[in-house]
Amino acid sequence: MAQLIKLYDYVSRYEWNMFRYPGQFIRLKKENWDNLYNDWLTGDLLISGTKEESSKEKTSNFEKLKNLFTRSKTDDHLDLPTIEPITTELELRKYFLDHLFPFQLKWATSTISEMSVIDRKVEQDETLKYFLQRLPDIYLLMYYPVFNIRKAPIDGDIVLISPTEVEIISLLELEENAVILSGDERQWSVEMDDRIEHRISPLISLRRTESIIKSILSNKDIHFPIKRSIVSRKNQIIFHTEPYNVNIIGKNEYDRWLQSKRNISSPLKKDQLIVADALIQYCVSSSVRRPEWDQDDDIFPVGE
Repeated sequence: MAQLIKLYDYVSRYEWNMFRYPGQFIRLKKENWDNLYNDWLTGDLLISGTKEESSKEKTSNFEKLKNLFTRSKTDDHLDLPTIEPITTELELRKYFLDHLFPFQLKWATSTISEMSVIDRKVEQDETLKYFLQRLPDIYLLMYYPVFNIRKAPIDGDIVLISPTEVEIISLLELEENAVILSGDERQWSVEMDDRIEHRISPLISLRRTESIIKSILSNKDIHFPIKRSIVSRKNQIIFHTEPYNVNIIGKNEYDRWLQSKRNISSPLKKDQLIVADALIQYCVSSSVRRPEWDQDDDIFPVGE
């Protein structure tokens, strides 16, 4: 599961320490998945019954799972509903990832002492959830970050930081029968239901985001490959000549593109974290003090 290090202009836990949280996320996720999986295999995890029955049996393991990723009294925990019958490993994995998603949103919208007021639609953002759940956790995702350049906020495209490169992604999600027609630097077209609509070229925002990232890395004297991609999961993208230094991934190429990312075998890299830290420090963060900061929090910690 990819790590959501920046979401719009919300404050992020990764801003505090980019060299701590990515590794901690991977380790804690693995530990808690292993515990959940082993409990499921041995029958120690109750997978059926009512909430009242659950409170009477096998509570220790459920509470351990409920407090997923808890590290201290001021940290967050993952709230899980009553567990429904789970008969396959695939169902168990989906259950685990689905309830890990809200936890990721907590880390991407709060620090220990600050929190952002998030739009409720973020919690129902299936596109965000889709990419997080299908990419390995060595990928660091910046989901439409807002950069602070010369005291001016500038919206960015999706930024995916792997151990070997930064990929800037313009995601095109249109009706399934729509065909995207590549155009010039300023205007593209969409063919749909025997009509053609003109749209602003995605190359404009890609070029703007790339320019920002290059400037930030250059200012920090960081050298790291940058790639630009236009991606559509549902639509065919037709082009006569592929734009210079831009990858075009339509629905026919999408599965292969995604699988190539899922097949990557590499740990987190120091250079990768240095790049992510440099970029996130130039992002806008809007937040308020967490009301519970001065209150005692009775959360059960899961080991150190």
